[in-house]
Amino acid sequence: MNAELWFLFLLAAVALSLTPGPNGLLCLNHGARYGLGRTVYTSLGSITGITILIGASAAGLGALMMTSELLFTIVKWIGALYLVWLGVKLWRSPGFECGRTRPGATASSRPTISRRRAFMLGLTVALSNPKALIFFATFLPQFMQPGVPLWLQFAVFAGTFAVIEFGYELLLAGMAYRLAPTLERFGRVFNRVTGGAFIGVGTLVAASNR
Repeated sequence: MNAELWFLFLLAAVALSLTPGPNGLLCLNHGARYGLGRTVYTSLGSITGITILIGASAAGLGALMMTSELLFTIVKWIGALYLVWLGVKLWRSPGFECGRTRPGATASSRPTISRRRAFMLGLTVALSNPKALIFFATFLPQFMQPGVPLWLQFAVFAGTFAVIEFGYELLLAGMAYRLAPTLERFGRVFNRVTGGAFIGVGTLVAASNR
């Protein structure tokens, strides 16, 4: 595979990862609430979902959604409703406790989430945006090379993007974890900001066109 082409893809992938999105927002929330250890599983779920989207795009599903209004509409509304539902849950949640500001607090006294649930939340949020599928369907072909096996190109592109996204999401989680004692004093506000952001993303997905 052409090294120069891969480097261009790397730069584009970094720019795409830095664009605010629902998975980065979820990792920010989980980092503040549950710490970096559990958010690793959230991010693993996220990059698994992204890898599935890239694979589906490579297999032609993204192109199919671009030509099928009905399929796009169904997937769009499922994703939008899920994001809005998640946002409403966060909005209505009471203030959270990071467990590090109470005297005598131990690791066992801190709020937690199971590894499986963290992973599944990351996965479902990543899969909830049909625009990402269409984006990859139009984005990846610009870097595909004729004569190079499709599976190899998929492995390189998906692996590169996954590593970048994983690092970015953990960076967000780490920053949120360090700020958690401060955020704890404004827990309900924090929940409403992140919940409102999810509702906003879901609304944008619902209003989007192909």
